[in-house]
Amino acid sequence: MNDITRDIYPMPAFVTFAVSDVERTVAFYVGALDWIELFRMPGPDGAAALVHLRRWRYQDILVRPGPADPGHGWAVSIAATADDLPGLVERARAQGGGQVTDPTDTPWNTRDVNITDPDGYRLVYTARRPEGERDEAFGQRILELAREQNLR
Repeated sequence: MNDITRDIYPMPAFVTFAVSDVERTVAFYVGALDWIELFRMPGPDGAAALVHLRRWRYQDILVRPGPADPGHGWAVSIAATADDLPGLVERARAQGGGQVTDPTDTPWNTRDVNITDPDGYRLVYTARRPEGERDEAFGQRILELAREQNLR
């Protein structure tokens, strides 16, 4: 697992979730999904107006109060390692408040865990399948396609 950095840096990309209960959402991400609370900005009433969560470098989520609107058909994909996934599933189920799938192998050589947080936002923790469990023919086909498209 990568160490979580508390550096302040320009974030090349991040998501912002409007949530119905900031404290519940922060507790879910921190307690179940390996995120830390990097900082919190209080609003005029003292309650959190914005909470910055971080997992690995460049994996940042900003959480703010508001009506949850998770959209339809999209998800945020988060890099992980295959060894991290079983513990993540266990902690997410123990935390409660969301939904989590067992690790599932994909045709494109990843092992994914799909999580829906308490507000309905969907995250996919995606890891490269371990050596010896990958479809080597698929890997070769991707390299061929990259060459055909002048990407490699």
